[in-house]
Amino acid sequence: MKYMLIMRATDDAWARATQLDFNEVLETMGKFNDELIRAGVLVAAEGLDDAADTVVVDYASEPPVVTDGPYGETKELFGGYYILNVASKEEAVEWAKRMPMTGPGIKTEIRRVPSIDEFPQENTWIVKERAWREATGQL
Repeated sequence: MKYMLIMRATDDAWARATQLDFNEVLETMGKFNDELIRAGVLVAAEGLDDAADTVVVDYASEPPVVTDGPYGETKELFGGYYILNVASKEEAVEWAKRMPMTGPGIKTEIRRVPSIDEFPQENTWIVKERAWREATGQL
């Protein structure tokens, strides 16, 4: 099963993280990523750029309103993610508990990523997506 580990941080925690030595951050995260790779569970992992460069598309009106960053007031920022292929939610939780770069104001949300096999296989769009995934080596 695939699980997405979504890294979240409050504004204060994000500000503290930007004060860290970037080479130390790379070393710390690199070691954790290497553990995931050696365990054979890492599917994908990406960090996100500074929220000041964000663009938000708000669908509350027609046409949607596009606003450039930075965010006004936030409670938590989405800073990056991992996708792991593990046997259970419990295993995903155990990996999340081992993540580096944690502390007050930092959380990891864990959500299962459904497989394409869980969707109606006779649906035209699922058939097209399955063909695309097969053609690109994703299945």
